Amino acid sequence: MSGGDQPDGSASGVDGNRNTNSGIDGADDRNRNRDGTVHDDPNPDPETERTSAIAPTGPTSKRRIKETVLAEVEATFDERTGETFLGRPSTAFIENEFFDFSYLDDYDEVERYWVNRPFAYVTVLYDEATNTNRYHVVEPELDTFEEYVREDLIRALRSDLMYKEFDGSIDQAAVFDAEVPRVMREHAATVGDGSLQQLLYYLRRDFVSYGKIDPIMRDWSVEDISCDGADQPVFVYHHGYRDLRTNLSFGDDRLNTYVVRLAQRAGKHLSVADPLVDASLPDGSRVQLTLGGEVTTRGSNFTVRKFAEVPFTPVDLVNWGTFSLEQMAYLWLAVENNASLMFAGGTGSGKTTSLNAVSMFVPPESKVVSIEDTPEITLPHDNWIQSVTREGTTGGGRGSVGMFDLLQAALRQRPEYLVVGEIRTESDVALTFFQSIATGHTAYTTFHADSVRGLLSRLQNEPLNVPTQMIGNLDIVSIQQQTTHEGKRVRRNRRLVEFSRDDTDSDEIDPHEVFEYDARSDSFEQITGSAVLGDIADERGWTPGRIERELDRREAVLEYLLEEGITDYESVARVIQGFIRDPEYVLEEVRAGELDPEEIAIAEDDD
Repeated sequence: MSGGDQPDGSASGVDGNRNTNSGIDGADDRNRNRDGTVHDDPNPDPETERTSAIAPTGPTSKRRIKETVLAEVEATFDERTGETFLGRPSTAFIENEFFDFSYLDDYDEVERYWVNRPFAYVTVLYDEATNTNRYHVVEPELDTFEEYVREDLIRALRSDLMYKEFDGSIDQAAVFDAEVPRVMREHAATVGDGSLQQLLYYLRRDFVSYGKIDPIMRDWSVEDISCDGADQPVFVYHHGYRDLRTNLSFGDDRLNTYVVRLAQRAGKHLSVADPLVDASLPDGSRVQLTLGGEVTTRGSNFTVRKFAEVPFTPVDLVNWGTFSLEQMAYLWLAVENNASLMFAGGTGSGKTTSLNAVSMFVPPESKVVSIEDTPEITLPHDNWIQSVTREGTTGGGRGSVGMFDLLQAALRQRPEYLVVGEIRTESDVALTFFQSIATGHTAYTTFHADSVRGLLSRLQNEPLNVPTQMIGNLDIVSIQQQTTHEGKRVRRNRRLVEFSRDDTDSDEIDPHEVFEYDARSDSFEQITGSAVLGDIADERGWTPGRIERELDRREAVLEYLLEEGITDYESVARVIQGFIRDPEYVLEEVRAGELDPEEIAIAEDDD
């Protein structure tokens, strides 16, 4: 990305509370890899990745923090000896010239963790004067000479790499790795190993990764990154601390250059004539870019909605309190038996997260077709076609492939389960989605609405105009909300509602709640019995009491996974698919307390 970008030293307060345990959907879980270790790139170390400070950060604590961080830097370089063409920095260099810890003079450290060890870590700081938290990125400190060498290396690398950078046939990282040793030998032969290690970090960050915001992009605790204009602090939405001001900002020229480069990384064109771009970055994150000050008062800006590389599981959602065990068992039985489902809620309520997690209940051999603008859905299924829209490649939008085109194609692909990422304002997409349910397809989607009444109003009126009779074919609606509980930002399923047509008036929908959320007790209550599960029992020819037994069996499996801490994606997928194939075996192992997900093949041809 743009060369020469460095964090400035600015920082100021934001709304927030000093609370190391707060989070949305369980911050501690969000910050770990799916094997339980804390996310870092590379070589996560669960013993040292996340460290909470003892506040206030006085002289003794500051010394302890500095010693801890630098010891981890030294240990990492010791582990990587011989892995690069550069030598190991000396202990004296690491101790005296690697990081600037002056931020500890003014703020107390609440939490600290590596995002790109040993070169970048994040610390959440507490500002006593304003009673707020802030997000501070720490990267290697460069002196004046090192900055001069850095600019020289950037100029040399640009002449070699810029013409290749956006050629999709070339692996940019591989070209960088091949070229940078020669460039460093030619332009930095007299520079010491410590400085070269720091310079290599910045060159890789700016040319191969995401430049100034790369440390934030690597932080799994952060969901959104927002730069609101030139010389404005970058803000993040952190799962543990909500909206935080960072110590990063962009000058006007740098910001203009940066948003253009982000657009190029996303394969888009951004110019004064076309100053707005919505796109997907190479890692799958969504980005909205605005160039210049014609349409915004503070100049260029960007917002990144980060992509979760490994999706969350039903066990995660139960663990975080988004759903109860009873609700998740209900959804499991409904999805497994072809009930159609819509997740509705406001922005940030977790609709796509829930859709992704619940899709794990689709039987493993069923054919699934998914349709999205941005690929966010991940399924552990082999018989799955993932379809993504495409913008036109020629003038006038010719060659574009939209949601409606993909949806029509999907219906000709004979899917048993159809997953539409989101229904927005395209009436043809909404109508075709509901028509697919009416013609026997099982379908899932997400929708922006914060209540059942709001959902029906949006569907039935302009611009969607979905007939009431079609809406009545939808089986279940999950209304989700982002709310606050005991000072923590959380996601909760407000209610699970089943739809049916009114027997006395075919033009009316008769919604009835099965589960409801009680905000005072932060718990879920079953209000009525389930007509959907009753219909499943009738179709399957189950005797009275069978539905209750089936729910109990699935609840037992989920509870076992929860109690045993089995939450990583592959293990949960193996257990769910194993239960659908051979429930008696899985239940026997659960009752004996000996269920090992590794012993369950996720596909028939697995070893």
